[in-house]
This record gives sequence, structure tokens and C-alpha cells, in this order.
Amino acid sequence: MGIGVNQVSRRVQEWVIILVCTGALLAMAMLPEVWDNWAKQAFPGITATTYPGTSLLQLLQEHLLLVGLSSLIAVALGIGLGIYVTRPHGREYLETAHYISAIAQTFPPVAVIALAVPAVGFGYRPTILALFLYGILPVFKNTIAGLENVSPEVIEAARGLGMSPIQILKRVEVPLALNAIIAGIRTSVIINIGTATVGAAFGAGGLGAPIIAGLVRDNPALILQGAVPVALMAISADLLLAQWERSV
Repeated sequence: MGIGVNQVSRRVQEWVIILVCTGALLAMAMLPEVWDNWAKQAFPGITATTYPGTSLLQLLQEHLLLVGLSSLIAVALGIGLGIYVTRPHGREYLETAHYISAIAQTFPPVAVIALAVPAVGFGYRPTILALFLYGILPVFKNTIAGLENVSPEVIEAARGLGMSPIQILKRVEVPLALNAIIAGIRTSVIINIGTATVGAAFGAGGLGAPIIAGLVRDNPALILQGAVPVALMAISADLLLAQWERSV
């Protein structure tokens, strides 16, 4: 009974944090004068306390677009590839696929974007490519781990019930591996939220724009205007996905 109460209390605390972080994020984006007033008091010697030309709301939307697209691609291909290499007809490619995906994550995101720019140009495309390469490995590895940890006895029992390989995958293996898969998705999304800030240096926009502008101008107010929303977004996303993971 005590464990159940502790779990409920923990979930309530997490939802409170999620609501507070989300509320603070929306307040920063939709009430720029609040941030401006606070920044002027915190940094009285600085005149430019907000990123010029583009509102924080638009920067937030650009950041969400970068993270959302790259994460969707990474999740779709990571899960699909993980399922394929754990099937009998694809198991011979398991080591190769794992090796390639591991190498992809060793490249710094700045280097990946710089190499992609000549091929696809500046903007969101090279950034999404870099985020995809960084985000696919956790999903891929966790999908394999989850599927490989399904008990062979359970699979044999499903065969004994007359299930086809597709039915076994959909009704037995994936549901049992779902917790591990969600953990990989959680890691991937959090990585992408932070890494997406690098794309601003290549014209992708997002919350990295004020961070880079602040670094160039030695302006801590601009740096915080980009860094604080990224942190709030990462905390909210991590706790939301943790709730999903536990509910599974």
C-alpha cells in the first residue's frame, strides 16, 4: 500500500513540475515584456535584453519543428530497423546496422551539419539530418534490447496458439518490449531538444539563435533567453515521457 501511495505522490509531483515548466515556457514566449523587465533588473548594464527581429514564440515554434521532425524520423526508422534486424531474415545485418548507427553518433552535430550544407544547403535540412543521426541510436538499441529480452518460452507459447510471425510480433513481442522502446524514445527526444540549438549557426533558427547571439555579443540576457526555454522544454518532455513509460 505504501509503495502505491509513493508512486501516486511521485506522479503528482511530476505533473506539478510539468505544469510549472510548461506555464513558465508559455509565459516567456507569449509575454515578452515580463522577460524584458526581469532581464533589465538582473542585468542593468545591458540594453539589448531580447533577441531582435524574431519573437521568442516564433523561435520556440522553429525549435519544436526541428525536434519534432527529426525525432519522428529517428523513431520510425530506429524501431523499424530494430525490428528488421531481430527477424530471422535480417539478423545477419544486426552487427552492421549497430556499427553504422554507433559511428553516426560519434560525429559532433556541428560537423554533421557542416558536411551536409554543401549537399542540402543552409537551414533546417542539415540540422534535421544531424539530429536524426544523433537520435536514432538510442531508439535502435533499445528496440533491439527490448525484443531480444522477450522470453523464448513466451514466443513458443504464442506459436502453439497458432499465431503467425506477424501476430506474434504485434501482439506479444512489441507489447513486451514497449517499455524499453519508450525509454529509447525518451533519450532520443531529450538529446534532440538540446542539440537542436546548434542548428541556429547554420540558419535553422530555433532557440539556439539568441544563445549564439548572446555568446557573440557577450550578452548573458540573450543567452538565458534561449537557454532557459530549452531547459524548461527538456524537463517537461522528459517527465511526460517518463509518465508514459511507467504507464506502459
